Amino acid sequence: MLTTIIQQLINGISVGSLYALVAIGYTMVYGVLRMINFAHGDILMVGAYLAFFGISAFMLPWWVSFTTAIILTGFAGVLVERLAYRPIRNANRVSLLITAVGVSFFLENLFLVLFGGVPEAFPIAPIFQGVLNFNQIYLPVVSIYTPILALVLLYVLLYILHHTKYGMAMRSIALDIDTTSLMGINVDIVISLVFFIGSSLAAVGGILWSTQYPSINPLMGIMPGLKAFAAAVLGGIGDVAGAAIGGLVLGISEVLIVAFFPSLAGYKDAFAFLLLILVLLFKPTGIMGKELERKRF
Repeated sequence: MLTTIIQQLINGISVGSLYALVAIGYTMVYGVLRMINFAHGDILMVGAYLAFFGISAFMLPWWVSFTTAIILTGFAGVLVERLAYRPIRNANRVSLLITAVGVSFFLENLFLVLFGGVPEAFPIAPIFQGVLNFNQIYLPVVSIYTPILALVLLYVLLYILHHTKYGMAMRSIALDIDTTSLMGINVDIVISLVFFIGSSLAAVGGILWSTQYPSINPLMGIMPGLKAFAAAVLGGIGDVAGAAIGGLVLGISEVLIVAFFPSLAGYKDAFAFLLLILVLLFKPTGIMGKELERKRF
């Protein structure tokens, strides 16, 4: 029994770390623009496809392909912000929300037209291959790397936010974008940097997701994106650490419920949204529990 619990906890932490990486992008964009970027899940898909083509089409070493995919996905996020969101930055929130949904549909259908809807087998990098066995606890290597990578990236992000000038500018924009602009800070560059970082983290999540579930298709970002959104709300949207905590709570809950109540496995995806509804009903500020308008990063 103990072995089963430990095994499932590790699986849950691994899945939760993936949700956390994507949820951080949601919460960063909300922090600076007060909008829910529903295209963020599709940015995850873009990162996975770029990594896939880097290895299978251009025959790049896996680490070169992954690094290139992460950087290019970051610039894809910047491009989306520049073309779709910046022109309507001062519009009402409904317009921003509709635009985000439109960008999501555009990316999904663009990739469907370009690459078709047939799933492709994602090549697993040698470093992520294999399964370790510790006293009947079986650990896929990627399940060990995933939380470690998520933790390192979260630490780097928090360091940038709290110990660099750009991080200070991001937090300032999150509080008052107009006043920040009057102080001589180029808010366009800072917001672009937010999209670059958030999209790059989504690319890391997409690559790790595709390694754990080695198949990619143009619609692969929908469910992880929605669950990451639920995780961001659960942790307290607008709070980076809260998004990470929300991702872990969601991932562990999802895996444990399926493990101990296998008859409910068919409803696995519904748990995230049930949790989202309960949070919005009883604690809309999320786990971190701060006032929404004061909470930024």
